[in-house]
Amino acid sequence: MKKFVLTGLLLSGIVFSGMAQSKGASDPKAKTILDGVSSKFKSLKTVVANFVLKVEGANNSVNDSKKGTVYLKGAKYKVTLPGQEIISDNKTSWTYAKDVNEVTINNVDQSSGAMTPAKLFTNFYDKDYLYRLDGESNEKGKVLQNIEMTPTDKSKNIFKVIVSVDKKNQSIAKMKVFEKNGNHYTYEITSFTPNANVTDAIFTFDAKKYPGVEVVDLR
Repeated sequence: MKKFVLTGLLLSGIVFSGMAQSKGASDPKAKTILDGVSSKFKSLKTVVANFVLKVEGANNSVNDSKKGTVYLKGAKYKVTLPGQEIISDNKTSWTYAKDVNEVTINNVDQSSGAMTPAKLFTNFYDKDYLYRLDGESNEKGKVLQNIEMTPTDKSKNIFKVIVSVDKKNQSIAKMKVFEKNGNHYTYEITSFTPNANVTDAIFTFDAKKYPGVEVVDLR
């Protein structure tokens, strides 16, 4: 399964590749909503969010659901999923796989267009996507503003993303990613704690806490 890091949600560990900008017009109403989410996120010192990642494969080939947690502090993040941890202090990234007790270390490419949990809440959408407001819906007592986003680079596997924003709290409640191969990924935020007590130590990988871990250093 492809990795993807979302949040505010979300988020989990899937990664959107950067997409080249192209000409096109987006819906100003949708931009106002997204700008509100970005502005609120930037005002927070830290965020801890629990989420559920649902995976639906093409032709019902896969149907899976996993619970996870994302910790955010500025550009630093940690995402935990069953059997996996993804950590970044914005200089180094660590990806830990529990089943093989292995951690892979990489340098963070600051010039990369890769999507991270922190970038999800900033104005990445202005360059990488066209977007439009696709009405409102009521779910679990919340009014959600649904925004359909399409990548400006049509060569990418992702062809559509629907971001659902909690109208009252100006925060992302859910996001669904559609791939050309028929796979769907849905990230639903189940709890969102702003300005939680999160220390910098959580954004580094301490090998001492993982006896016998195999280190694959690709820096």
